[in-house]
Amino acid sequence: MNMSRQVVPRYLEVADALRNTLGDYVSGDYLPSELQLAQRFAVNRHTLRRAVDVLISEGRVLRHQGRGTCVLPTPIVYPVHAGSTYSKTLEGMGFRSQAVLLNRSQRPAKPDEAKELALNGQEQVVEITTLRLLNELPISLIVHCFPSRRAQVLDAYQGGSLRSHLEQKAIALTRASTLIGARAPSQQEALQLLMPRHTPVLSIRTLSRDAQGQPFELSNSISRADRFKYHVISGDQHEQ
Repeated sequence: MNMSRQVVPRYLEVADALRNTLGDYVSGDYLPSELQLAQRFAVNRHTLRRAVDVLISEGRVLRHQGRGTCVLPTPIVYPVHAGSTYSKTLEGMGFRSQAVLLNRSQRPAKPDEAKELALNGQEQVVEITTLRLLNELPISLIVHCFPSRRAQVLDAYQGGSLRSHLEQKAIALTRASTLIGARAPSQQEALQLLMPRHTPVLSIRTLSRDAQGQPFELSNSISRADRFKYHVISGDQHEQ
């Protein structure tokens, strides 16, 4: 029986060819102009643009208005275990990690925060928001919440690794629970992370305890799903 051969749309063929060339570029490089690429693949600019859109949807490139199409880094696999700390882990993988302080405030606790942090009565939370950068490129937004009775040890924090700041105060935290999910970024979040609105973000909610086993920090982070993958490691695996 003869089976008719399914014809692959030309823009998908071009997308596949473009995908195979990305290894020739360094993260942050720009592809040749749409006109140059259209001429190279002998297609019109509409077809070329559709091909580039495929790579954008895969998180491989990002189109900057007026500048061109930028090649994005390959996803980072971040190991999640009880003792993992953001800055130290990523710096150990060879990345330059920065944490920029965006906001600090004290506010009433939400019901779930009050429960997880075991707050007393009407105790408030200290909220600190940081933007994390790897090799100068934004990767994550993190909202850290602490019981207001811990405010004194946080007053001097002006940026950088929060864990390192706490360790200087002789406070060592251990990850007690982690909840991982995904969602669409808000317009503001997409702007802060320099990412397309249609690309999802990975969310991670972490409760950390101090050496006495008391809840100390509840953090909610979002990371670019095109840049980040979480590898959850059990205690036995981490000890090996």
